[in-house]
Amino acid sequence: MKFLKTVSSIALATSLAFTANSVLAKKDETIKVGVLHSLTGTMAISETTLKDTVLMMIEEQNKKGGLLGKKLEAVVVDPASNWPLFAEKTRELISKEKAEVIFGCWTSVSRKSVLPVLEELNGLLFYPVQYEGEESSKNVFYTGASPNQQAIPAVDYLMNELEVKRWVLAGTDYVYPRTTNKILEAYLKSKGVADEDIMINYTPFGHSDWQSIVSDVKKFGKTGKKTAVVSTINGDANVPFYKELANQGISAEDIPVVAFSVGEEELSGIDTKPLVGHLAAWNYFQSVEGKENAAFIKQWKKFTKDPKRVTNDPMEATYIGFQMWVKAVEKAGTTDTDKVEQAMIGITAANLTGGVAVMNKNHHLSKPVLIGEIQDDGQLEVVWETEGLVAGDAWSNFLPGSKDIIADWTKPIKCGNYNRKTKKCSGQEY
Repeated sequence: MKFLKTVSSIALATSLAFTANSVLAKKDETIKVGVLHSLTGTMAISETTLKDTVLMMIEEQNKKGGLLGKKLEAVVVDPASNWPLFAEKTRELISKEKAEVIFGCWTSVSRKSVLPVLEELNGLLFYPVQYEGEESSKNVFYTGASPNQQAIPAVDYLMNELEVKRWVLAGTDYVYPRTTNKILEAYLKSKGVADEDIMINYTPFGHSDWQSIVSDVKKFGKTGKKTAVVSTINGDANVPFYKELANQGISAEDIPVVAFSVGEEELSGIDTKPLVGHLAAWNYFQSVEGKENAAFIKQWKKFTKDPKRVTNDPMEATYIGFQMWVKAVEKAGTTDTDKVEQAMIGITAANLTGGVAVMNKNHHLSKPVLIGEIQDDGQLEVVWETEGLVAGDAWSNFLPGSKDIIADWTKPIKCGNYNRKTKKCSGQEY
């Protein structure tokens, strides 16, 4: 009897252990990928497409067999263009959903919101949009452009090719436009531009009444000096802005606008005929010819089941970041944040303009810079591009507090804001 009880106990224990292991195996059978993009609110016009891009990349990777022998599982949340909610959703993705990586954010204020959570919980974010620089976190990879990969080259183009002398710096009122314009103002003054030849204006997210502002721009441009608008206006405010330019008869020949947050997706919702000739500065355009881009466009239209859907720069930045993350995980043999972070440095991935992107030790990419001219079909024709790749700067050379700072996440520095003069790190480090 005692023997039977013992056998029964062993059998029960074995059964419980098997059940526990089965539950554990089931729990760990997928790698969860967080998708943190606004699907509602003022930024949905831009961010919904990036959510779909991540889902497409996950589907493609799963067709290849997944990653580390596991399928990828998307966990999609909607921060609803609400900046504090981005932080809450990030905590949910990491702590509750156990996401191993997050692809997300568009505005810098949303990225700034999630940054403390990422660093506290040691999460990993791939940020795919142009931004103001002045940051490098161990927990973020910046696959969009920094100012020296977009804003500075755009100003150089306007200055050298179009002989612009007066400058309107127009932006949405948050950290990205304000910091970028601070850098641009310093850069313009270093080139001899006077204070009276620089006009700066900020408007809130979702701003719709542009009549008086565009009227002021028009008046500012009537001095006889060639004038241009450098636009860091974000989200759906771009639609009424461009409509008002047309209403007041401002053409690209009169006052050209170069935009940093308007691409093919935003233009698809606008009557672009009055906008022909205005400009945008990015690192990718759908119109770029090449085998890689043609394949990506075909894949996108098939995935969305919409032959009219367009591609854009932040999609390419998402595509590059996803490729790099997969390679880094395979190289590290794990999804562990610290090991993947180190494996990422030096990783290369094909971009969609026919070249290769490189992840540098400051967590920023090297990639080309393109300036495109808006066409009447909503596409952008490349009118200028760099000869080769431009390495993204985490810290601006034109701001007094930044020019001595570098980011380097390799030994022996391993710091995002290392002062070369004092030899000290003033922020997050290993």
